[in-house]
Amino acid sequence: MQISYKFSLPRAEFESGFDAVASQIAQVPGLRWKIWLLNEAESRGGGIYLFDDEEAAPRIPRGSHRRDESLPVLSELSVKSFSVLRNPQR
Repeated sequence: MQISYKFSLPRAEFESGFDAVASQIAQVPGLRWKIWLLNEAESRGGGIYLFDDEEAAPRIPRGSHRRDESLPVLSELSVKSFSVLRNPQR
């Protein structure tokens, strides 16, 4: 899963909340790992997530470009799902 968004805070302030969020994300059943992404010049952030399987991925509206009212500092939310190529050398 790939999630990206625009944020409206200075980087230091934006990053200050990651510790609490990271521990919550780490508890998601079926999540193997997450890579945190940040483009400070464009005020964009996001992540790449790998889950055990499609059923383990959270039910987030795919392709959403809405503002999440519970997170007013984030906008332009985009959620995309991808399959994993298991044998790309073939």
